[in-house]
Amino acid sequence: MNAPADFSDRMLSLGLARVAEQAALASANLIGRGDEKAADQAAVNAMRDQLNLLDINGVVVIGEGERDEAPMLYIGEEVGTGTGPAVDIALDPLEGTTLTAKDMPNALTVIAMGPRGSMLHAPDVYMDKLAIGPGYPVDTVTLAMSPAERVHALAKAKGGGAEDITVCVLERPRHEDVIAEIRSTGAAIRLITDGDVAGVIHCAEAAITGIDMYMGSGGAPEGVLAAAALKCMGGQMYGRLLFRNDDEIGRARKAGIEDLDRIYTRDELVTADVIFAATGVTDGSIVSGIKREVGYLTTETILMRSKTGSVRRMIYRNPTSAT
Repeated sequence: MNAPADFSDRMLSLGLARVAEQAALASANLIGRGDEKAADQAAVNAMRDQLNLLDINGVVVIGEGERDEAPMLYIGEEVGTGTGPAVDIALDPLEGTTLTAKDMPNALTVIAMGPRGSMLHAPDVYMDKLAIGPGYPVDTVTLAMSPAERVHALAKAKGGGAEDITVCVLERPRHEDVIAEIRSTGAAIRLITDGDVAGVIHCAEAAITGIDMYMGSGGAPEGVLAAAALKCMGGQMYGRLLFRNDDEIGRARKAGIEDLDRIYTRDELVTADVIFAATGVTDGSIVSGIKREVGYLTTETILMRSKTGSVRRMIYRNPTSAT
């Protein structure tokens, strides 16, 4: 029997970029058309088809949902040719289905890959998230702090005042108190309607995006994807699962999580070196959206490897006859 293949992030990275690109291209004709489900399904189909061309023995650990809820790219689905290394895959074929349907900023196709067992099998529940970019001492901010304390602590570490801090928060009624407390410090808030993977990634490029910190609750699976990106780009992240009922607690236990109150660091959400790719569907702060001209679609993809810290941006001008 042959020994299992090693996870070669360098060899697999360009293939992963193509997976993200093809999912974005598949959704191109549905940008601004008002049909969220059709846009998502097109991206799912394309991402799955491309994954199955890769020489990997892959398992989806963060995907479209439980098997009985999602016919494709469900949690536990095996993808790839089955002949390569055993890998975990976390993905969101279209992060921002509403953003795509309404042609609003920061819709992305997102995928991360690492060795088998490298990513938290996060249940489909909420996660309280806190993230900052690179260059700060460990625990500059923590989940134990109040929102105001986090702002002041980060401002001190940055060498300025609260007015020099911009916090990204998902615009939801559940965050009204958090938003009010942040604003009471004098800090600015960048509200986003969807897409908190992008929201967290923004912290890693504060000089470009203007965002210093992300906080608030959102999907736990998206938290793992965001942690994979920060592991490549640098930065700190903390996450704690939130449960609203016994069914959600049951989902966590089914995923093998016993300590329901645990606070996860970035490197506990993603425990080994990973690769990460995201392609812009609509224009955003991280990557440009799909550009259309007669006969061509052009995408921008960001491809990252945590092992080397490399960040590559790729422009792909694709004849529409080839999509």
